[in-house]
Amino acid sequence: MITIAGSVNLDLVARVERLPGPGETVTGVAYAEAPGGKGANQALAARRAGHAVAMAGAVGDDANAIAALSLLQVAGVDLSGVERLAAVPTGVALILVDDRTGENQIAVVPGANGRAMENGAPEAPGAGAWLLQMEIPDQAIAAALDAAAAAGATRYLNIAPYRASAGELARKADVVIANETEFDALAASLGIEPGRVEDRMAGAANALGVVLVLTLGADGALAVTGEGMVRATAPAIEPVDTVGAGDTFCGYLAAARAEGMAWPDALDLACRAGALACLTQGAQPSIPERAAVDAFTG
Repeated sequence: MITIAGSVNLDLVARVERLPGPGETVTGVAYAEAPGGKGANQALAARRAGHAVAMAGAVGDDANAIAALSLLQVAGVDLSGVERLAAVPTGVALILVDDRTGENQIAVVPGANGRAMENGAPEAPGAGAWLLQMEIPDQAIAAALDAAAAAGATRYLNIAPYRASAGELARKADVVIANETEFDALAASLGIEPGRVEDRMAGAANALGVVLVLTLGADGALAVTGEGMVRATAPAIEPVDTVGAGDTFCGYLAAARAEGMAWPDALDLACRAGALACLTQGAQPSIPERAAVDAFTG
């Protein structure tokens, strides 16, 4: 079982002619609503990768909660750990997507996610894996990582969106996943000097006592593991929408490792899944099924 503790949102997505600068208004070309939230996205990715998944988090007692949980429910994710809170709205994400490049800008209004697991993490279902992100409060993340440790589960922390507490929370994890911007901030917080990315990653992994995974977008991914540095390439694609790529990578990586895949194979699978997610609009609607990922080479 993989337990994902994290955010559940409804994504409000506008495709625009180009991303706006400060104070600028641009014209939209399309609008859609879709389930999202980094926690829910990663839960769906791990489930579509073929693994049993439980979700822990919080939503409001409103219509948005039904929409936000809809694809998780259809996929068969265990939602018994998702609390419904009265008088608190379900979280929303406001997403602008460049219609030409697929790049995005995102603002998140936490809503119920700000009270996720405020009474402590749910009981861990036993050894397996826990996967967390940074869209819920620090105390909830810490409680879930502690619960995972007590259950003997492997602890994954995706330090997105990055904030100053990421370094301390990362010390509670077994595997830390970051993109380049997040890693730069993490390395700076650890006092690691600029230099070759491989050297900086090794220094950060050693300082934190973790396996460190760095996603590189079109350039694939790197990982510092107990067996050394591992690199995976990403299939060459023309992206349509990059919103769900990172979450797809994380969910597939945790599922692959839970299957017993070696790091090179797990990174390769996660990179291919993340690339495939860029070919469809929306976060959760873009997350591919395992059969499609297994067949995809770019």
